[in-house]
Amino acid sequence: MWTSLALTLALTVTPTPADDLTWSPCPGDKAGMECADLKVPVDWSKPAGRTITLKLGRLKSTGRAEGSALIAYGGPGGPGIALTQQTAATWANLRKRMHIVTWDTRGYGEQFRGLSTGLPCTWTRIPIAAFPEDDAEFGRLHDTNRGYAEPCRGKDPELFANMSSADQARDMEAIRKALGEGRLNYYGASYAGFYGQDYARLFPDKVRTIALDGTWNHSAADWPAELDAMARTNETFAGRYFTWKGAGSARQWRSLVAAANRQPIPAKKAPGVAYNGTDLQDLMLGMVRAGGPGAFPAVSAAITSAVAGDASGFLPERGLRYPDQSTGVTECTDWPRFANRTEMEAGLRRLHKVAPNTGTAGTLASGTLGCVGWPTGVTNPPKPLPKGLPPLLGSGAWGESDAVKRVVDQVPGSAVVRHEGPGHTLYMSNTCARDHIDHYLTHAKLPTQPDTKC
Repeated sequence: MWTSLALTLALTVTPTPADDLTWSPCPGDKAGMECADLKVPVDWSKPAGRTITLKLGRLKSTGRAEGSALIAYGGPGGPGIALTQQTAATWANLRKRMHIVTWDTRGYGEQFRGLSTGLPCTWTRIPIAAFPEDDAEFGRLHDTNRGYAEPCRGKDPELFANMSSADQARDMEAIRKALGEGRLNYYGASYAGFYGQDYARLFPDKVRTIALDGTWNHSAADWPAELDAMARTNETFAGRYFTWKGAGSARQWRSLVAAANRQPIPAKKAPGVAYNGTDLQDLMLGMVRAGGPGAFPAVSAAITSAVAGDASGFLPERGLRYPDQSTGVTECTDWPRFANRTEMEAGLRRLHKVAPNTGTAGTLASGTLGCVGWPTGVTNPPKPLPKGLPPLLGSGAWGESDAVKRVVDQVPGSAVVRHEGPGHTLYMSNTCARDHIDHYLTHAKLPTQPDTKC
């Protein structure tokens, strides 16, 4: 079922942990988890400077421990300790041979139920901005975003400036050292997959296994080409619907999007809400990604109603009523954004040519609009993985598996586990994928097939 890695590194007996970790029951623990504090520099370029505290959590192995698996849930800001306590049973098989170790990531404190040093800020979700149509609108977007950022930045400028995925990766290396592990075993879900990619770049000789689940590509050599690849994947999702609906449906959809961009279409069930064409593309894409073919009748009904003047069928069942994003303290350090309107318009023309039905929806072209004018620059841009890494394992559902494949294909001998259906990450919901990931983390062995379906 599995084949050995080309650079297999066998698990050895557990190294002696460092003396600076003192484990005790976690606050409010109901899962048998113990916690410890680890001091790390707030700015890794100043190792002798100010420190912050990372709170680590550990579920000890139920068998003969042969090492530790460090896990993270993304977000960014997913509280590793609370989430691991909630999902302790899911890790039962992996715990037979390994300690399960997690941590609450830097900066994401009380609001995220995190126990590490937090930024004293309030994170909110805000509607994705419309693409500016002239320089004046681009300037206003710049100042609006800076207005979101400055109240948070002003409370702790040093920590605010050191919140990238690379900073998380350096924290991971500190955790590895504190645990006394010779090499890192890591599972990163969603946004935490970027921490794993950055760790592989920064500490390639310290990698034993890295499993990337439901993540995107933060290892692209050509960022515009990666945006194109995102858009093509989204166009494939929409194409499944148009194939189901039949001849003329794509043309009708594009006409609706164009009409809504000229005059937003009201959602009459929510007074004051009206959707432009970009909104509709985002909302339709979300429906087909989340529901697959089962959502196609609802998509069809929503389009028919919108053509008649009521876009209520696209109203989200919960959350904000417009396509939204979080205020990107981490994201704005990790992902390139348009520097000016000329660059933006060139990118939009290219993406709309690649994906005429979905455009920029679901890509970081629109996702980084909230970073225009952000007071910290892109300190951790995407970069290719280095040579010499041991093979990696990627996994994901529709779209995610394509993106993670572009990451792991850079490392010879790597493999992808994919689920041909909707969803986000596989470990918690797909036992087939979980078995492959567990076996990889414990035995350093990949599925026999480099492209395995679950």
